Order: sequence, then C-alpha cells, then structure tokens
Amino acid sequence: MILIKKIIKQMDKRAAILKKAIAAAKHEEDLFPEGSLRVSPRKGSVRYFQRKEDEKGTEQYLKRDQKALVKSLAQKDYNKAFLKKAQYELDQLEKTIRRLKDDNADVVYDNLSEYRKALVAPYIQSDKHYAQGWQSKKFKSNPYMEHMKIYDTRRGEKVRSKSEAILADLLFGLGIPYHYEMPLYLAPGKIRYPDFTLLNIKTRKEVYLEHFGMLDDEDYRNKTLLKLDEYRRYGIYVGKNFIFTYEAENSPLDIKGIENMLRELMLSE
Repeated sequence: MILIKKIIKQMDKRAAILKKAIAAAKHEEDLFPEGSLRVSPRKGSVRYFQRKEDEKGTEQYLKRDQKALVKSLAQKDYNKAFLKKAQYELDQLEKTIRRLKDDNADVVYDNLSEYRKALVAPYIQSDKHYAQGWQSKKFKSNPYMEHMKIYDTRRGEKVRSKSEAILADLLFGLGIPYHYEMPLYLAPGKIRYPDFTLLNIKTRKEVYLEHFGMLDDEDYRNKTLLKLDEYRRYGIYVGKNFIFTYEAENSPLDIKGIENMLRELMLSE
C-alpha cells in the first residue's frame, strides 16, 4: 500500500499543478481580443493575420507595430488548446486516483493475516518489507582488530569508538536501516568496510557513511584524502551515495547538525 500511496501522492501533486494552471488560464479567457491568429511564414520572414469570428472567416493583416495584438492572439489560441488538454488530463488523473485508493493489487497482501504474511513472499514489496529484508542481510564484518570494538550501541552491537556509538544510536533512533562495517566490493579483490552502510528506504539505494574522527592528525588526514579519492574513482560521490561526519579538537561532533543532515538526505520525500 505504501507504493500506491507514493504514486497517488505524485498524482495529487500533478493534479494540484493542473488546477492552479487551469484557474489562471480561465481567469484570462475574457481578456483576449476577438478572433484568432494565422501565422504565414514566407521567404525567410513571417506574416500575421487576425482571423475574425464571422461566417466568412475574414482576415486582417497585422502590421509590425501591432506586435502586442499578435502576442495576445497567440496566447488566446494557446489558452484554448491548453484548457482543453489540461482539463482532460485532470479529469483522468482524478478518476485514476479514486480507483487506486479504492482498488489496488497491494491490498491483497495487506489484507492477509499475520500468519499468512509470514508464509508469503509478496510480488510487490512495501518499503517496510524491503527494509526488513535488507536489514536481515548476513555478512562478515571487518575482521581487522575485532578486539577494538568495545563500545555498545542501543541496537546491541559493538563499535570501535564513542562517536561511532553515538552515530549508530542516532541512526537507530531515526529509523534509518544501517549495517556497521559491511563489506563494500569496489573491484575484484578490493574490499573496503565503510563505517556505516545506510539504506535510503524511499529510493531503496545504499548510502555510505564514514566518520573521520582524528582530523588533527596529519597522517590520518592524508589517509582520509586517499580514501575519498578511491571512493570517487569507483563512482561513490559525496552528496550522492556517500556522506561523512568528522571531528577534531576545535570541531566536536555536531550531533544536531548531523541529525538534520540525515533527516534531509535519508528521510525527506
């Protein structure tokens, strides 16, 4: 049902745009001059004629100094054609929206009992169902210095630093599905372990989150830049499918700012 709601929401947006445009077009209907415009291209130039609304279809040549009249007649013709098409589209949209709200394929799974849902693989997955499947993935985490994972998270896992524990708890609290140190296969034989792999439920795409917690250290900074370069070489770009947080002696972890960033990038429509 969530997928249908998304579709309906987009259709509602389009319907709202059409209604506003139709209202504006109708407001102008009585402001146009009499007749219609005939455009006559001729030898690299163009001539304009005002076609009267009489039985004979009388025409009057419009001179260069009558440009405002030409534009007004052109707008009138466009207005008439637009209203016809826009009203038809709006009518079809509203009919479809009513039908989708009342009768759609998603309700077959939604109406099953919880016992049956546990036995059935839906042909159309809701965002919730998809996220649950993604979250249940099994993988072998980063084996490097496992004993350094000593900080507990609300979700009951171990991470390597207090800041990572804070970030994990923030993700958990916001309801953003994530995996800690999940392997990322950049190329054959080239595996990296981003601090967090997130799932954007709305787009069903993965986003990688790295925390750079020792930016005061020059060697650490250089390694960080090399890591960013490597990600970019393999199509992982900041702001698209990669985000990062950081801290240094004079730049403590900005929890509120990070929360706002996560809400905007991972949870907004």
